[in-house]
Amino acid sequence: SRIGYAQVKSFTSRTPQELRQAFDGLLALEIEALILDLRNNAGGLLQEAIETADAILDEGVIVIEKTRDGEREYTAKEGGLDRELPLIVLVNQGTASAAELVAGALRDNGRAVLIGQRTYGKGSVQLIFPLSDGSSVHITSAEWLTPSRAPLNRQGLEPDISMIPAEDGRD
Repeated sequence: SRIGYAQVKSFTSRTPQELRQAFDGLLALEIEALILDLRNNAGGLLQEAIETADAILDEGVIVIEKTRDGEREYTAKEGGLDRELPLIVLVNQGTASAAELVAGALRDNGRAVLIGQRTYGKGSVQLIFPLSDGSSVHITSAEWLTPSRAPLNRQGLEPDISMIPAEDGRD
């Protein structure tokens, strides 16, 4: 059987378009399943992570942004990957922030199975104010919740299937 593999190392302005192109290329090869590798992905741009999840999902909540003023839901639009195509997302302790958002969105919408280790647990939005002495003040302005309302911050995502890396560093 043919299994497609795509790795995302960080979420940049190019990620959604490049990932769509990679998916198109893999689908043209008539793959029967897809692995999305988010291991050691420390995150990146929020909007691009949301667009990446949206490229895979057809519907449902992607992430909930919770502030002291209320909550905002980001939802998927139609046109995601074929729902019949099995999807596995690989995660580990280096999977953080925007990468956790994508993994949580795909799992909570019943679109993917997470395999690996518990993720890092970075699910807050911080405002950074530089001070005159070179230090800075970081103020948390929002928190991200998965579609099932699980907080990412300091908790991370527990994978559906735990996988312990081999001692030689290979999974």
